[in-house]
Amino acid sequence: MARTTDRSTTHLTRRLVQLYVGLALYGASSALLVRAGLGLEPWGVLHQGLAELTGISIGVVSIIVGAVVLLLWIPLRQRPGLGTVSNVFVVGLAMDGTLAVVGDLDALGVRIPVMVLGIVLNGVATGLYIAVRFGPGPRDGLMTGLNQITGRSIRLVRTAIEVAVVVTGFLLGGSLGAGTVLYALAIGPLAQLFLRLFALPEASGPGVTVASGEPSTPAPAAGSGPVAAPTSGQAILPQ
Repeated sequence: MARTTDRSTTHLTRRLVQLYVGLALYGASSALLVRAGLGLEPWGVLHQGLAELTGISIGVVSIIVGAVVLLLWIPLRQRPGLGTVSNVFVVGLAMDGTLAVVGDLDALGVRIPVMVLGIVLNGVATGLYIAVRFGPGPRDGLMTGLNQITGRSIRLVRTAIEVAVVVTGFLLGGSLGAGTVLYALAIGPLAQLFLRLFALPEASGPGVTVASGEPSTPAPAAGSGPVAAPTSGQAILPQ
């Protein structure tokens, strides 16, 4: 019994460390994309646009937007987890902290590698964060909630949300460019790779097994209708 308890405690500790390292790296990777100045991920475009409009730091804007999106979970009947709430604060704080350390970059020969590093680190962070199953990010809950309410496919709902976010952010002054396109093409394969790499076996009991990087039940087709919302122990994507 004592040995089982020790294993459970160690497993929980590893999950918590992996969660917060992943969230911190996510914020740092977003900051690197800002410094590269070659285009941000979709929500980053909105955050930067709002930061330009309000004069508030982009990390604080990220926290505010995350909190507002989380409030939208209430009518959508989504359930947050520890990772959901932590996501709102840790990513924004890590982003501002990284921006304070990494100054402006001028040379294109430096900005391009920094952009690539930011995208790869974002994939690493995604794998770390999702694999611990502490709950989806605020923006993912919005996606699954709208999927359930509207009956539209996950693919359509996610695309509609991200197009609206990118267009709004760009109109507000957010950075849209090659980095945005490269991020959109690369983040899926990177996330899948690092999710498999950082997956943790279940400590005990039934549930989602992530040792192989896949759920224990088949995922719905990308164009299918409403799907069950992830529980507080699952996540779909970061943010």
